[in-house]
Amino acid sequence: MPAIEHWRVACQTISSRPDLILERFKLTIAEPKPNCSDALNTVKSRNTTMPKKICSDAAATLASATPEINPTPAAKKRGRPVQNEADSRRQELIEKSALLFRTQGYDNTTVRDIAAAVGIQAGSWFYHFKTKHEILVAVMEQGMAASLADIEAIAIHRLPPRIAFQRLVMAHLNTLLAPNHDYITVLLYEWRSVDKNSRARIISLKDRYEAIWDEVIAALHASGEWAMPTKFDRLLTFGALNWTAQWFKRGAGIGIEELAQQATQFILRTPPNEPGQ
Repeated sequence: MPAIEHWRVACQTISSRPDLILERFKLTIAEPKPNCSDALNTVKSRNTTMPKKICSDAAATLASATPEINPTPAAKKRGRPVQNEADSRRQELIEKSALLFRTQGYDNTTVRDIAAAVGIQAGSWFYHFKTKHEILVAVMEQGMAASLADIEAIAIHRLPPRIAFQRLVMAHLNTLLAPNHDYITVLLYEWRSVDKNSRARIISLKDRYEAIWDEVIAALHASGEWAMPTKFDRLLTFGALNWTAQWFKRGAGIGIEELAQQATQFILRTPPNEPGQ
């Protein structure tokens, strides 16, 4: 068969069965694509003539049969959220749950209440937490971790004892009373709902928190700025500060900073040694 007839048959095969070309490209991606110029050179080497129209038709057929590589990422699959989205939704679940636990109580808050507050279907939050109890523990752990970070930032400055104490009082009150700070209040009033195994993790954070207070209180005792120190000073201080969550009203004439100053004066029962303390 003349070379020109071989070429006509090849072109007809390509036009009628592009799947053959696709299959070949799947089997060996590295193999160079058949192109018109190679075929033309082959025919020319055999001293035959190739009509231009046949060559252009074959090239067009090859181009349409060659699979394109689409750089666009595949559409996101339904199911478990991606990492950033999951972290954001998990945090929102914790925040909304903390508010509900504080205002309604843990026992009176249902998983449907939480899902509705976040704006998701009732079963969707199972991607992030297995039970309502896990959310409660997350609320308490996050609250203690944030509170610990706040007072650790104060402790590293090695301030004079009275100033350090007032800063601790301010941080503690802010944790209890500032907007969107529902975590520690939940810890105070829902501690009985936490199982024994989960309590251990929270207690570890609480011990570190209390150790910073103990160090500052000991420095105040040594300086003589605490008029009548006792061995229960930290517990009594926490009792007084924590109770503010029951009666303090934002926008009712006193802010948290002023309340911290008054609380420091009340607890220490001594005037500041220097202005501004």
